[in-house]
Amino acid sequence: MKPDWQVHNPDGNHRVIVTRRLPGTQWLSILEEADCRIEVWQADHQLDSGTIKTAIGADCKAAIGMLSEKWGPELFSALQAAGAKIYCNYAVGFNNIDIDAATAAGIAVGNTPGVLTGATAELAVALTLAAARRIGEAERFLRAGLFDGWSPTLFLGRLLAGKTIGVVGAGRIGTAYARIMVQGFRTNLIYYSRRPNPELENFVSAYNNFLESQGQKTLTCYRASSIEELLQKSDCVSLHTSLNEHTHHLIDASGLELMKKNAILVNTSRGPVIDETALVEHCRKYPEFRAGLDVFENEPRLAPGLNELENLVLLPHLGSATNWTRRAMAILAAMNLVAILKGWPVWNRDELEVFLGSRPPAAAPSIINADSLGLPFSHQSKLKKQDGHKATAGRLL
Repeated sequence: MKPDWQVHNPDGNHRVIVTRRLPGTQWLSILEEADCRIEVWQADHQLDSGTIKTAIGADCKAAIGMLSEKWGPELFSALQAAGAKIYCNYAVGFNNIDIDAATAAGIAVGNTPGVLTGATAELAVALTLAAARRIGEAERFLRAGLFDGWSPTLFLGRLLAGKTIGVVGAGRIGTAYARIMVQGFRTNLIYYSRRPNPELENFVSAYNNFLESQGQKTLTCYRASSIEELLQKSDCVSLHTSLNEHTHHLIDASGLELMKKNAILVNTSRGPVIDETALVEHCRKYPEFRAGLDVFENEPRLAPGLNELENLVLLPHLGSATNWTRRAMAILAAMNLVAILKGWPVWNRDELEVFLGSRPPAAAPSIINADSLGLPFSHQSKLKKQDGHKATAGRLL
């Protein structure tokens, strides 16, 4: 094994490759206890498909890869030839994976939902606040040595209390973000999704009951009939949808023109949901418009002009970047691998934190193509499992 790869449990019978170092050690223990030999790429740069294919080699029973890698027919054919049974994406989203190619090769595809809801929602809130209060601009100003004392007009931002928040995609993360904004800042709420979200609406209704009991003004909450309606009426729009043919450039030049000239746009979902070229032009045209981005259209590259604009807050894809979350994701990935290698059923309940304890269920936490492969489920209702996948993937529900 080359120096760039670190081997754990070298005498294990089931060879597993992992294309980046993962936080924590519990995930390694899970694989080692299942008699796996784990080979982990150590360098801090992304592997290309050719290098991954070489790493798969002639004998590989499973792999954990990253959202930034493209897993298509070539890699799944290589896994099939090497005797692999499962590939797991170290992420909730799976737009980097050709699911049909994996299924055709008989490879189960896992992901790691349910444990990064809070972290991603909190980061979306952080971007909202940073954009509204011009945090990035002010810090750069201070670090450049330009601050010479308090001024009544220095970096005036926007107050969020009482404003209208628009949430696009009311899955788990979108719902968590909405709840924080409603309860924390008493914002009105509009959401756009394929289906009504009664849980979210009931939460706002219950909170209104509390506000009313305190003699305070109640809030509004409703599902928009169209994305256009949401864009027109919201003071801040936060995107929580998956990337597919329907959501690619969901926010384009025409959509941006519908928004208020001093609105805030936040994206913690997938970069190509926004037409970044159009966003650059819009931010130049309307300097009071602000955006907070954690994901990018051609990540890691930025669209020309994006990093030159002071009315943008930019982060390097940190949505799930907390120690607890990333360790939990690694545990779910390891459990997916072990379960498929051992022939265990697929978990089809929403409660995934049960896998983080000392006695996790003997099941695969989340297999995207379980139905297509005819894999058994741990409980009778398959529908609940599929609904759970749609929610955790952040689709327009």
